Amino acid sequence: MAEIWTMGEMLVEIMRPRAGLSLNEAAEFLGPFPSGAPAIFIDTVARLGHSAGIIGGVADDDFGRCILDRLHADGVDLRFVDKIPNRATAVAFVTYFQDGSRKFIFHIDGTPAAAVRFPKAALGETPAFFHVMGCSLTINDTFRAEIFKAVETFHDLGARISFDPNIRSELLGHRNFMDFVRPVLDRSTVVLPGEAELRLLSGNQDLMKSVKIFFENPTLELIVLKRGRQGASIFTREKVLEIPAFQIHEVDPTGAGDCFDAGFLCGLLERRSLEDCGKMAAAAGALNAAAFGPMEGNISSKTVQELMLKLAGPEPTHQD
Repeated sequence: MAEIWTMGEMLVEIMRPRAGLSLNEAAEFLGPFPSGAPAIFIDTVARLGHSAGIIGGVADDDFGRCILDRLHADGVDLRFVDKIPNRATAVAFVTYFQDGSRKFIFHIDGTPAAAVRFPKAALGETPAFFHVMGCSLTINDTFRAEIFKAVETFHDLGARISFDPNIRSELLGHRNFMDFVRPVLDRSTVVLPGEAELRLLSGNQDLMKSVKIFFENPTLELIVLKRGRQGASIFTREKVLEIPAFQIHEVDPTGAGDCFDAGFLCGLLERRSLEDCGKMAAAAGALNAAAFGPMEGNISSKTVQELMLKLAGPEPTHQD
């Protein structure tokens, strides 16, 4: 059994080559790139030198092979990835705007990405972490129920549950996100939200009150607040630790948060200090944002460590 497992959508991403090209106009695309937030996350775990596995599904087509070839080459355990014939692998189209915002068109529901079932009988050993992405919970009711089964099973076996809300408005629509995440949040040890997600899930616009509300969950140990170019904040019940961002030339922010998650959990597996876990996460995210494509950053244990040493910047600050 791998140290870290995840379950969720596996897809290819087709991308506009530069900002400002809307998805409704005739213009060029680049891709396919292997993608899907859970796939980006777990591939980064493997590249950072830890055993990693994913439960998911692809079609028996060229897009499916694009994803599987990449994950296999990087060392991800694919035993529980269904390869379904006579179907089409999931696809996401994405474009960027000058203000840094993105827009997606997803083709996931009805594809093998959302058809996989949780293989409870074949689990074997217990992993250290089971990681959930919020976007995976919004695809359809059946797939969400299967992920809930995985969360409950892994939690009961003693694995720590980590959760990135990763809200995608294109998948959520007008539904209430809290209806989808409560079974995961209640069992989570580590939560890695953005600021807007933290406020939404707490039901409070005040940041520190939101943190306090989250820690009413006795299972929760860490809130890792991702702020992009502004760095990150790590909250325990006793203190706040501020982690500065690495200054890099940003090419493509897609997947940076997923790589951040992987870096942080790998740091915990390596029993690093919270400061180093935060730096490791920030370095992985920065390296991915410096390349075009959702999981194309030059990420490895070596490159992350080199960036941590080269661009460490000021020491993290503590707030007791």
